[in-house]
Parts: sequence; C-alpha cells; structure tokens
Amino acid sequence: MNDSPARRFLPIQTHNAFDRPLDRRQFLQFASLFAVSASLATGCHRVMQTSGSNPQVRVGYLPITDASPLLAAKDKGFYRAEGLEVAPPVKFPSWDAIAQAFMAREVNVIHLLMPTTMWVRYGAKFPGKVVAWNHTNGSAITVLPEINEPQDLAGRTIAVPSWFSIHNIVLQLLLRQHGLDPITTIPKAGIGDRQVYLKVLPPPAMLAELQDQRIAGYIVAEPFNSAAETLQVGKLLRLTGDVWRDHACCVVFMHEDDLRERPDWTQAVVNALVKSQQWSKANRQELAHILSKDGGGYLPFSADVLRRVLTNYDTDFYRRHGAVIHPEWRSARIDFQPFPFASYTHRLAEELRQTLIGDIQDATVIDPLAFLQDFTSDQIAADLVDDSFVRRSLQLVGGPQAFNLASDLSRQEMIETL
Repeated sequence: MNDSPARRFLPIQTHNAFDRPLDRRQFLQFASLFAVSASLATGCHRVMQTSGSNPQVRVGYLPITDASPLLAAKDKGFYRAEGLEVAPPVKFPSWDAIAQAFMAREVNVIHLLMPTTMWVRYGAKFPGKVVAWNHTNGSAITVLPEINEPQDLAGRTIAVPSWFSIHNIVLQLLLRQHGLDPITTIPKAGIGDRQVYLKVLPPPAMLAELQDQRIAGYIVAEPFNSAAETLQVGKLLRLTGDVWRDHACCVVFMHEDDLRERPDWTQAVVNALVKSQQWSKANRQELAHILSKDGGGYLPFSADVLRRVLTNYDTDFYRRHGAVIHPEWRSARIDFQPFPFASYTHRLAEELRQTLIGDIQDATVIDPLAFLQDFTSDQIAADLVDDSFVRRSLQLVGGPQAFNLASDLSRQEMIETL
C-alpha cells in the first residue's frame, strides 16, 4: 500500500485550547490511557533556568536505542557546542512516566512515541510539538522459539509498549492480514482460536515475561529484541521496518512555548540533535559503547547486545527466517534521520483511527480515539509537527543528501504486511 506524497496540509486553530493549564482530571485521564502505572523517576525536578531566558536542556528518555541521538548529543558535546547548558539525562521506566513528566514540565526535550504525541496535543490538550524524528525503524516482533509464523500466535498473548504506539498499529495490521483478531480483554471463555490478546507492558518488563513464558512474544524497540536473541529465549518474527518502510517510532517532542518564545534556543537544541544523528549513523560501534552499561550507563545492556542492534544486520539470515520479506527496501535494522515527513504523520493518523485501543481504566472516557474526530489527518499533519527548525539544521550538515533524503524532502509511505 502506497501513500501519495503530494498533499496540501491545513493548519488547526488550537492554541486557545492550550491557554488553559492541564487540570488534574485531564492529567489523570492521560495517565489512565497507559495500562501500566509507574512513578516518576526520582531526582527529576522542575526545569531549571540558566542565565537570561534560556532554560537548561533537561532530556527525558526510556532505556531503549530510540533515545540514542538525545544521549549521544550529551556524551559527545553537541549540546555544549551549540552553547547550551544541559543536565544529566533523566531515565524513566515507562511511557506514561515520561509523558507525565513532560506535561509537568520536569523535562523539556524527550523522545516520545509518535501516536502518543497526538494524544498529548489533542486528547490531553497539552501544547507539545514534534520538532524532528529521532530515528527510523529500530523495533521488531520477538516471539518464543517455537513460533514460526503469525498464525502461530492464535490463542496467545502479545505485549505492546503502549496503546498509542506504532507497535500497536503495526502489530494489528499484521495480525489482521493473517486472519487473526486482536483483542484487548480476555473473554470469559478464554482467548479464541483466531484471537490474539494484546496487553501493555513497559519495555523493561517484556523480556522477563518472555523468559518465563507468561507471554508468547512482544513488539518493542531495541535492544529488547536483540537481548532475547542473545539470551536465546526468543527470535524475531518480523522487523517493523520491513512492514512500514523506514517508519518513525519515537520523535523529538518539545514544549510549544519554547518554540515560540525561545526560537534561538530551540534551534540550538535541534541543531545538536541533527548533528548527533549524523554522528550516530556514522559511528555505530562507539555509540554502542556510549549507550552500554560499561560506557555511559544509559542502557542496562552490554555493548555486545547493542552492537548487534546497531551494526549486525544479516539481511539474508532474517530473510530465510521470515523476519524480512522486503530485502529490496534496504532498510536498516535501526537508522537515524531527523526529518519528520508530513506523509507519515498523515498516514499514521489514518491508521490510528482503525486501531483497537485497550481499556484505559477511566469510566469517564468512552472512546479514547474521540479526539481524532475533531481534526482531519491533513490538519494533524500540519499542526502537530513544526519542521522549520530541522530544515535549517539540515543545511548545517550538508542538506537532505547528508541523510540520503530527497532534495524536496518528500516521500511515499510504503506498508506491506505480507
């Protein structure tokens, strides 16, 4: 399925809705959209101000490879080179925790699941903006060794990191293409013969549940897929970048008032992240060490596990085992490029409308996707993302061609599940 790159995107007039602070009910309603509650990371405080009007850069991240550019920018001095003061990055245990910290303004630069940014901006009416992509691909469906094809998941349980994630969208697309029905609650009679039960787990919990065979698999960002391979407790059923070509998973999310009131500061942050992505793309071995528990200690994994993700991508092996069926796409297991294509945001909004969202543990919320009814996908694509900063940053590193992007910064979305 291809998506035309030629579209005219219309702005949404939503700023009045953001003039009101997030009340407690909205805040708790947001938290309930994530099935797993987690306390905010300790040691996280309100955004600190430096001299003048520019805040300290306070990065929030989950311990996954999706956060690589945000972390490498600190370790390799890209923030400092832009004249920015930066605090040590703050690690969070789950997506709800990092999103709540962002809305509480305890962190001001985060990587967040792209569908979650839609809920934050339009569901919770919190003024956040996507300013760049953080990476492409970098996720997979990992399953128990005895599972060889999607049909083998029938009657089983699969974990997703969030209802509002590319993982949930891609998994449901794949299941339906193979004649399976995703469900988010288990019927009294149990999981049916053609049903697959989906439940939310934070990424660090997935590997343990797979090892104990409490779930049949999970779909999540690296390095939890590589870790299962290394420990020989699971194998890759499908790489997500082989389902949706070069998709974004996590994106760089910032407060809209920073973009509006501190454009030079925002530009410096985006400059640092674009330069960090360019460096990460070219220095994968060193990046693996920086991220590892033996290097910068950002992720609780060895450099060997991280090198497998960043450098060891045997397309022939994965093609023979069915995890790759589109070798002609030449998609990397994980790659780095910062430009947020409007065609992707539009298509993602369309696919999210068709995606089953699980119970959100809040009786006041009847339809968790109701917020999408207020806007067209064209409007979301125009309003959610501000690509003006990254366009300028790209010119500092050699233009779009530095990341092998089309000079007009357009593309077609390609989704092939079979």
